[in-house]
Amino acid sequence: MIRLWNTPSRKKEELKPLQAGKIGLYACGPTVYQRAHIGNFRAYIMEDVLRRVLEHDGFSVKHVMNITDVGHLTDDADEGEDKLEKASAETGSTAREIAEKFTKLFFEDSRRLQILAPTKAPKATEHIKEQIALIEELEKKGFTYNTSDGVYFDTSKFPDYGKFSGQPLEEKEAGARVAANPEKKNPTDFALWKFSPVGSKRQMEWPSPWGVGFPGWHIECSAMAEKYLGQPFDIHAGGVDHIPVHHENEIAQSVAAYGKPLADYWFHVEFLLVDGRKMSKSLGNIFTLDDLEKKGFDPLAVRYFFLGAHYRQKQNFTFDALQAAQNALTKLRVIVQDWEKPKTGCADLEAEFYAALDDDLNTPQALAVLWKMVDSDNPTSAKAETLMAMDKILGLGLEKYVSKPVKIAKDIQELLVQREAARNEKDWVEADKLRDEIAKRGWSVEDTAEGQKAIPKATPSS
Repeated sequence: MIRLWNTPSRKKEELKPLQAGKIGLYACGPTVYQRAHIGNFRAYIMEDVLRRVLEHDGFSVKHVMNITDVGHLTDDADEGEDKLEKASAETGSTAREIAEKFTKLFFEDSRRLQILAPTKAPKATEHIKEQIALIEELEKKGFTYNTSDGVYFDTSKFPDYGKFSGQPLEEKEAGARVAANPEKKNPTDFALWKFSPVGSKRQMEWPSPWGVGFPGWHIECSAMAEKYLGQPFDIHAGGVDHIPVHHENEIAQSVAAYGKPLADYWFHVEFLLVDGRKMSKSLGNIFTLDDLEKKGFDPLAVRYFFLGAHYRQKQNFTFDALQAAQNALTKLRVIVQDWEKPKTGCADLEAEFYAALDDDLNTPQALAVLWKMVDSDNPTSAKAETLMAMDKILGLGLEKYVSKPVKIAKDIQELLVQREAARNEKDWVEADKLRDEIAKRGWSVEDTAEGQKAIPKATPSS
């Protein structure tokens, strides 16, 4: 049985499902105002691995991931512009067109990364009724108050506010923004419903018992999680950046409304750094999958890279590290081409692999077991069977390479001949240029004792 680090208890706990054989998993999804970047996808990939491990362990997983297409403001709290409305003003497209475009791109990128589609992917704009009903429940129980710009949750009425993040209330209050709305009773109070600005009409707004407006960012997750998973459910997942505000607020409003916990386990994925620094537009270090593909990298090399660090540790992205991940992935693809089709597996190594994953999703250790198996003296057919079993969780798409010699296009063959000639003449600069040209055309090159091997990169549909 898998043991997970649980954010509230701050220790590893053995997973005990609320219903035998079933797991309800809710993951905070994207705000679809721009293309998701690799920092976003670190969390989605680790959540995907978690789901695959749970399904391997025999659970039926109902995976719900929200799509935020309204209500997420530019300061990630209660002030600023709606990110969709702002993107609309900057591009000339409507907010709905932007949401549809980036929702589609998000799922396309997810498929390129071999991320399993969620069971449900509800949109905030399609669940306004549920969000209003939840706010009405909170109002009935005395947890809300109105200001000139919206309906707010009164955190002073919820004694446990702040316990989830472990941040003392005075620190949370000191860090909260109050200047923009002096009508807030407490610095940590947060918007449940925001009124549309007087004298202007938003693209996305709805009537409510309190006035025309739109939902606050946090309320959508509580409303949609309860609708599709009930309350409590088993696991709530997201990035560590959600802990101090978004998840703290989700818990407060859900528990206040229904008088029971929101989720039993909380699964949080740490930040991705780039060259040791935080990702930001000002530093120009935010990369999408398309950015990396243009540099010759395979999307699944990104997935392999993320598997190389534990999800609860910060991970530092560099192009050298991504190249090493791509080289390792290419090596696996080369190796399995010569293996026989799977027949029987290496049971002891499979057990070691699953034990690593059941220990708080230790993917680096799982990869170490994989390479231990690859380098073992077991028959190749046994290795192939074991690798296929491992890859059902790792999601590297290796099955299509097993015992399937690759047909190499004529132009790639010509480049390989030129590169081999350059290497024989020890013209390493020319050899590297030719490798880069081959990569631009969708192939990786592995230098082996038997010579060069060309491997096609994964396609978006793989």
